[in-house]
Amino acid sequence: MEYKIKRLNRELVYQGSIVDVYADEMQLPDGSKEKWDFVSHRKGAAAVVAVREDGKLLLVRQYRNALNRETLEITAGSRDSVNEDTAVCARRELEEETGYQCGSLKKLLELKTTVAFCDEFIDVYLATDLKPGKQHLDAGEDIKIEAYELSELVKMIFEGKIQDSKTVAGILAYQNLVLTNKNNN
Repeated sequence: MEYKIKRLNRELVYQGSIVDVYADEMQLPDGSKEKWDFVSHRKGAAAVVAVREDGKLLLVRQYRNALNRETLEITAGSRDSVNEDTAVCARRELEEETGYQCGSLKKLLELKTTVAFCDEFIDVYLATDLKPGKQHLDAGEDIKIEAYELSELVKMIFEGKIQDSKTVAGILAYQNLVLTNKNNN
């Protein structure tokens, strides 16, 4: 597909441990040129909607520097390499952050988190048949595990108490799955 907007140049401005930031010179349809920012999240990530046998969903509460506050989120993390299967990443992050291992893992959806300026993708999985264990937190992580009913989480989303995009998408995708299965039975 041919686009009316063309990238003329891409310059690396900052190389970080998680993301790289670029300045792109773009030519617009009218021929004018603009500088656009582009953030590359090199590895991609996986997230997990973890559901216990009692129906409660496991979430993690942790401090997020970008917001300067704690957030309530589904478990997630970056892949160890660009070649790592996101299902492997999802299982690892679930165990590291919550201590739980899962007997069943199914992909719920694929996300592009911020398409206006970033290429980050996150594959979101549903984990069931959970077996409790011990957290394996990275240095500097302070993560608290909390369990909620699906209805409580949906309410928190619409009250603006949960705003993290992967968490909102994952919980609503799970709610849709539950409602679809209920209507088919």
